[in-house]
Amino acid sequence: MSIQQELKEFLLEKGVADVGFFKVEDGEEALPYGVSIVARLSEEIVDEIEDEPTHTYFNHYRNVNAFIDSMLLQAGMFLQRKGYRYVTVAASQSINKDGWNYMARFSHKKGACLAGLGSIGRNSLFLHNKYGSYVRLGTLFTDCPFECDNTLAESVCTGCDICVKACPAHAIKGGDWAPGTPREEIFDPEACSQYMKTKFQKIGRGAVCGICMKVCPMNRAKED
Repeated sequence: MSIQQELKEFLLEKGVADVGFFKVEDGEEALPYGVSIVARLSEEIVDEIEDEPTHTYFNHYRNVNAFIDSMLLQAGMFLQRKGYRYVTVAASQSINKDGWNYMARFSHKKGACLAGLGSIGRNSLFLHNKYGSYVRLGTLFTDCPFECDNTLAESVCTGCDICVKACPAHAIKGGDWAPGTPREEIFDPEACSQYMKTKFQKIGRGAVCGICMKVCPMNRAKED
């Protein structure tokens, strides 16, 4: 069994919902291979969201992020035992660069798309091939050579305006995603963040929302 297959089976046995592999030129220097992991969210918890997030969802969001970070660390240590190096990218982390606080070390969604795990909707959410937007993502970079297709899928988003109309922050611009589309053309992260901090301060100090995820019909389509 290859290291790649062994690592995938290791993570799936730990509870990860899906695993993919990709290669990038703009990732970590000397660590060009990526592992994208997917953790499923509880449909029941997400479905409780109405016009604001719930305390249960906030707790669930944090716990799933912690699970992803733990899985990334274990995956990295697995590869390290095989003689390879690794760098993990936190499940949820913003980096303030030049006054802009809505960037990350690397886009989990980009990695997951390159790994063939899904595409992105006009709500700027990652849409997993099987689980829709009810997922969280994590990324690891390594020098372990993987077999990678790096074929970006076209968006499976139906192009409806449900998420656009449901977003209380008016952060979803209504544009359709395609490979290479800049995030700012379809989504305004600052408008989203500021609204949460202002309106949902009593729930996790305004760190989560989830409305666009809850209303996305792609989640229902996956269940049919």
